Amino acid sequence: MTQGHWIKALGAAALAGTGSIALAHVGADGHGHHGFFAGLLHPITGPDHLAAMLAVGVWSAATTRRVWTAPLAFALTLLAGALLAQGGLGLPAIEPMIAASLLVVGLLLAARTKLPPGAGALLVGGFALFHGAAHGQELGGLAALAGMVAGTALLHGAGITLGRRLRHHSVWWTRAAGAVVALMGLNMGWGLLAG
Repeated sequence: MTQGHWIKALGAAALAGTGSIALAHVGADGHGHHGFFAGLLHPITGPDHLAAMLAVGVWSAATTRRVWTAPLAFALTLLAGALLAQGGLGLPAIEPMIAASLLVVGLLLAARTKLPPGAGALLVGGFALFHGAAHGQELGGLAALAGMVAGTALLHGAGITLGRRLRHHSVWWTRAAGAVVALMGLNMGWGLLAG
């Protein structure tokens, strides 16, 4: 299979799985997921969160020496967003901001954009607040939130590992991964507009 076929296959797979994620969190059963393991799996089982967290790790590894600055900001702000949601403070436009996060982080990765570490941390941290609010609406209890942060850290670590490996190969793979994530964001945003 040629590189062109691979990117088409990756893009099709990503888009096929994202059509129904636009409203995957808001209005869920109200803190129905409890326990550390439920929280650990939560970021992994949502394609939007999975893609964003992996992409933050890959982008960090591909563009900066301080690879944990942006992922750490993401994880801490994710926790803050979840705590706000569990405390009853609703954030507006949660799902559109998650779609925007996929688009922006995907484009940053595709373009291999280098930002100062503080700016990168601020950018992904801002988006993480909305990811956290989405998780906080579904998770209940501190154990679930601890699991969510642990799952997020694992995904960031996997992204950093992948990003480091991709640095030693063609830049094309990093750009392709970013393009797929950006397409997921566009698809999610389009689904919100059409819905």
